[in-house]
Amino acid sequence: MTDLYQAQRAMRRMRKQAMDRGVIAILDVGSSKTACLVLRFDGIRPAGGVEQIGALAGQSRFRVIGAATTRSRGVRFGEIHGMHEAERAIRTAVQAAQKMAQVRVDHVIACFSGAGPRSYGLDGQVELAESMATEADIARVLAACEMPPIGPGREVLHAQPVNFALDHRSGLVDPRGQIGHRLACDMHLLTVDAGAIQNLVHCVKRCDLELAGIASSAYASGMSALVEDEQELGAACIDMGGGATGLSIFIKKHMIYADSVRMGGEHVTADISKGLHVPIATAERIKTLHGGVVATGVDDREMIDLGGDSGDYERDTRRISRTELIGIMRPRVEEILEEVRARLDAAGFEHLPSQQIVLTGAGSQIPGLDGLASRILGQQVRLGRPMRVQGLPQSATGPGFAAAVGLCLFASHPQDEWWDFDIPAERHPARSLKRAVRWFKENW
Repeated sequence: MTDLYQAQRAMRRMRKQAMDRGVIAILDVGSSKTACLVLRFDGIRPAGGVEQIGALAGQSRFRVIGAATTRSRGVRFGEIHGMHEAERAIRTAVQAAQKMAQVRVDHVIACFSGAGPRSYGLDGQVELAESMATEADIARVLAACEMPPIGPGREVLHAQPVNFALDHRSGLVDPRGQIGHRLACDMHLLTVDAGAIQNLVHCVKRCDLELAGIASSAYASGMSALVEDEQELGAACIDMGGGATGLSIFIKKHMIYADSVRMGGEHVTADISKGLHVPIATAERIKTLHGGVVATGVDDREMIDLGGDSGDYERDTRRISRTELIGIMRPRVEEILEEVRARLDAAGFEHLPSQQIVLTGAGSQIPGLDGLASRILGQQVRLGRPMRVQGLPQSATGPGFAAAVGLCLFASHPQDEWWDFDIPAERHPARSLKRAVRWFKENW
């Protein structure tokens, strides 16, 4: 057995044990904020008596009993750059959530953006040992998928089967128990930079917590912001965060592509700060209260007080029109959307049956963004909010919490992945396993 396979299975077992005990924490490590949610589970209801932690195993009912956020420190572009600052932010958020929930948590499931995600499509096929497909056959067909050369310093974050075909019948969700002769599988593989994962794992361990799962923010945001029909027919979720903008494409309720743009709301704030010569805090306030990307005739007459406490009267009483502010913000927002457009084109998004685009994340709340995105992306665009989950505070229902809410769904109802099946060690794709994560050996 390989380090990668064993470590992911260890995290799956750890998550199941934490869920059986009833309490687990969700940790969203972002560039602008660190959010923590504490979940209490009511139990797991297996479907069809299949004891497994996959998407086919039934769903766990949960309730949010604690929530807290704090300003992120030591995180840039969705990756940890300052270990001590990031550790302090995580400790602050987790302790505040524990205090609200009045319970101690030892296990967390974390998500992060950035880290240069890359998507690969894999396929494999095998002859069935018997006439009926079994779980062992699924394990064999997953092992038959030839791994691409993901390159040095890369880690496999998600490896999900997205489609099964039995003989001439394709589009099967669960082929187990069905009759046939040849089983084929399509699998989506998502790899990220190994260093970003190592830093996050090490930071969580420094906070005296055990990592019971890890996921991509783009994947989690798509799970919570896209409605069921959009996930089925094909849709893209654009999660505009502070330091990075995540992109995920779903079809048939599976993620088939993910990517990230290393720009977000903090870059818009930095442009305002440089353009108006004001501190970052003042620029953030101006962006939040008066920002926009579409100017109208009224905006020329709407004046904004910049304020300040420099002691220079003329500098501290400066005023600008909202049109000037929009003129600073719009070019950066257009640049972000153009980068997203390039990645959608590279992924072949135009070939999907439905081409809905959903904007979420804290950066998506800029007024007029949906109209600008429709013109640049050329598709149907709507603003998305995370679905409501039981016990979620009103303050955590905004678009900025899409990844955290999606991670709750990931914890309670995870999709099947490669390591959920007992693949024989000799059948593991050696090519990928040679490049598989060395940090697992150091941390497990």
